[in-house]
Amino acid sequence: MQLDITVLGLGYIGLPTASIFATKGKKVLGVDVVPRVVETINRGDIHIEEPDLDVLVRAAVQSGNLRAAGKPEAASTHIVAVPTPFDVRPDGSRAPDLTYVESATRSLASVIRAGDLVILESTSPVGTTEKMKAWLEDELTRMGRKVGGEILYAHCPERILPGQMLKELVSNDRIAGGLTPEASRRAKELYRTFCTAEIFETDARTAEMAKLTENAFRDVNIAFANELSLVCDRLGINVWELIRLANRHPRVKILQPGPGVGGHCIAVDPWFIVDAAPKEARLMRVAREVNDGKPGWVMDKVRAAAAGLKAPSVACLGLAFKANIDDLRESPSLEIAAHLATEGYKVLAVEPHVHELPKALQGKAELVSLEDALTRADILLLLVDHNAFKAVPVARLRGKRVIDTRGIWNY
Repeated sequence: MQLDITVLGLGYIGLPTASIFATKGKKVLGVDVVPRVVETINRGDIHIEEPDLDVLVRAAVQSGNLRAAGKPEAASTHIVAVPTPFDVRPDGSRAPDLTYVESATRSLASVIRAGDLVILESTSPVGTTEKMKAWLEDELTRMGRKVGGEILYAHCPERILPGQMLKELVSNDRIAGGLTPEASRRAKELYRTFCTAEIFETDARTAEMAKLTENAFRDVNIAFANELSLVCDRLGINVWELIRLANRHPRVKILQPGPGVGGHCIAVDPWFIVDAAPKEARLMRVAREVNDGKPGWVMDKVRAAAAGLKAPSVACLGLAFKANIDDLRESPSLEIAAHLATEGYKVLAVEPHVHELPKALQGKAELVSLEDALTRADILLLLVDHNAFKAVPVARLRGKRVIDTRGIWNY
């Protein structure tokens, strides 16, 4: 089929995006370097958990508008939606790793044509869209290939929440930030295919910074709540009651503390700003340090609760980075469980949204049911406020040493 769009990267962003374009009539090729992912999608199945995504992908594949492959093909638009992780420096700061973005961009050199639009959806440091242009031009030069016209580039960050992706893809405002006004216009026109909200045109650098700013803002606010929980613990104050009362003020809205901050966005994006402007981004760096330090505080709580117990078993309730999803990326809960396992605790991992232990826990912990954990564990460590955990009767907690990092159990 003659392609309209290739989507490079079929993860939590790329797969929903490719599928929704396909169900709107676009001819789409999804590209992924993992053969199992390609095979799964071509069967009309999914490899990640997201409400109703299975129905969307099946409809897209059965319509003939979506197929998957291991490398890109010619199309009028190419969307890059690959991971943008970071490397940890000796001083604890993070440096963005754009290896996947560069590799995906260079892979387009053999199929790119004059007039094509290249869109970066991956959340990236400021200036990455410009780097994509340089990488692709370099690769074309290396190949000795000339396209004979202009290629357009834009950054169009997603703003979707795991668990509500399909709804928010359609209903959330978007930004179309081009290296040129024509690129912005073309990108806006493309996303109008399914987006019912407003789409704002700007330049690429502003679009890149906008996504980072949104997540840094949230990270700073979470850090306030997490730091408040540390202060209250020191002073013997119930932080949950305190926040409930403080939030009665009409202009105060304190978030809820937790065991840390996870996910690919909030736990990562502020570091991109700090890396670009370390002297200026002081508040954002401290917020990151507060949130990154919270798992250590939780582990101290477990050590204290284990005092006097011989070979204690700890039920880690939740491994995902947030409630009611299967996403383990940058999860502080997973980090805590892994550390406890290496310290010799018998770790009973309870995660109703996964079917096997992640690599970090394989051979170190046991994946058990909630009922099994409530029966066997000496210490109940509530890490994620999954609905299944909220429904646990108070009577089942009696006789256990309980650490509730989410404030869902009042007993």
